[in-house]
Amino acid sequence: MKKSLTRNLIFTLAASSLTRQNKRSSCHTKAHFIQQLQECKHFISLASVHSEILKSGFLSNTFTLNHLINCYVRLKKTQVARQLFDEMLEPNVVSYTSLMAGYINMGQPQIALLLFQKMLGNLVWPNEFTFATVIKACSMLADLITGKQIHTHIETFGFQYNLVVGSSLVDMYGKCNDVDGARRVFDLMGCRNVVSWTSIIVAHAQNAQGHEALEMFREFNYQSRDRPNQHMLASVINACASLGRLVSGKVAHGVVVRSGSEFNDVVASALVDMYAKCGCVNYSEKVFNRISNPSVVTYTSMIVGAAKYGLGRFSLDLFNKMISRGIKPNDVTFVGVLHACSHSGLVDEGIQHLDSMYRKYGIIPDAKHYTCVVDMLGRTGRLDEAYKLAKSIQVDPDGGPLLWGTLLSASRLHGRVDIAVDASNQLIESNQQVANAYVTLSNTYALAGEWENVHSLRSEMKRTGIHKEPGCSWVEIRDQTYAFYAGNALFERGSEVLSLLRELERKMKERGYVGGKTGLVFVDVEDEAREEIVGLHSERLALAFGLISIPKGITIRIMKNLRMCRDCHDVFKLISDIVERDFVVRDVNRFHHFRNGSCSCGDFW
Repeated sequence: MKKSLTRNLIFTLAASSLTRQNKRSSCHTKAHFIQQLQECKHFISLASVHSEILKSGFLSNTFTLNHLINCYVRLKKTQVARQLFDEMLEPNVVSYTSLMAGYINMGQPQIALLLFQKMLGNLVWPNEFTFATVIKACSMLADLITGKQIHTHIETFGFQYNLVVGSSLVDMYGKCNDVDGARRVFDLMGCRNVVSWTSIIVAHAQNAQGHEALEMFREFNYQSRDRPNQHMLASVINACASLGRLVSGKVAHGVVVRSGSEFNDVVASALVDMYAKCGCVNYSEKVFNRISNPSVVTYTSMIVGAAKYGLGRFSLDLFNKMISRGIKPNDVTFVGVLHACSHSGLVDEGIQHLDSMYRKYGIIPDAKHYTCVVDMLGRTGRLDEAYKLAKSIQVDPDGGPLLWGTLLSASRLHGRVDIAVDASNQLIESNQQVANAYVTLSNTYALAGEWENVHSLRSEMKRTGIHKEPGCSWVEIRDQTYAFYAGNALFERGSEVLSLLRELERKMKERGYVGGKTGLVFVDVEDEAREEIVGLHSERLALAFGLISIPKGITIRIMKNLRMCRDCHDVFKLISDIVERDFVVRDVNRFHHFRNGSCSCGDFW
């Protein structure tokens, strides 16, 4: 009896030991598979590991299967990951989140949203990474309605104060153009990191709130111990570019250098663009030349910047160098190339580039490219060809107003009432640029002497309450921005400005200047007026203020929300010669660098 008990005890202990050994072996095998999956970099090796897992019987283990799904997602084999997911008996939150991330990485955010709905329907509760992932899907789609619904779920599950989720929400609201929503989420975040700060700065910068973006960047530097990342720096630099804030842009450039991001492609491209938009194309070229292997983005920034500055041949040379280095252009590159041809009178060369887009590079021209060609033809007086092209192409609702507005400007310049009438009607029917359409058509009638039509259009504008955007120019002095509005001299040192303008006008008349004769030339210049009102156009007020405020030897840089009229253009050329100073004016369309009585545009703008 004792021998029997002893024998049973030995068998029991042996079985227990074998079970423990099997468990240890199983855990070791599982850990081995997971390590292999984490280190796997190729589909062939992944298939081999998948086969071993299947043979070992671990394919039913949720933990191991989630790692396998995640590996397929990482190698962009989302369809295989989906097959594994569909075969799971009880997929958990990790399974759903991994697959959702896979679809987002493959550019299919709609499927990720459907998976999220399925997940909630199966009572699998999301975690912070699930919410961050599904919010990213809404960001990609700019789907504010669904984003707000998920925001409600986030609050229901108590993740509204989570750092990762909050940063994702700020980014989503920003990409959906709801900056107020982004700011509300940001202000409620108890803890913020460089990602959340970047998201709110980008939200302001991408929604034409450059001043607010710069202010948030100052707060970040004051409150946070984190260093800015490349996306934050690029957004801050872009904000400086949109505002024409050269001093702030140089400060941001200093931060870039200190952070070691000067040669980052995104940041470098932003710097090239910023200096060009602030009228310092030579600085753009210096930044560009320091990049050892510029990408298509950096090349495009330099090509567009030089084109806006009137350096058409330089832009085209850059394009040819880019092609010779085997870098394929994109659609934005061709906008820059066509713009360069347009502002340099290179019509035939521009049309050749348009024809090469699809034939050589497989890029289908869209409204932006055709608008450049219409502008190109219109500037050289080939209005009938421009009109025929505009009538022959199909453009989307966003591109149409730009196309017809460009044709309207050209027809106004050359006095083609027939084309101006049709272009204006196209704009009015689209309910965009309506005020510009009325004003420009009125000016076209005035040039043709059709005063009855002029009065009729002006009466219609008054009746319907349509008002022209007021001309506004601004100048930056010691990191302070001073804005000036047409016809309004009620500002600091206003009496000095008027006195200087009167003195300059006297000197110009001694040189044969007759003021106010060509105050309106383009679609989006300031309203026509008597000579004394033309003399108070916003850029003239800004120039006079700059002359009395900025020391001699420093270039005066002026930004303007509309295009310069020809009279102001003539005046700036004369004054640059009289006072022996350089002026750079960035209007809504391009740059004008006035020096020694001439302009970089060659009077072709």
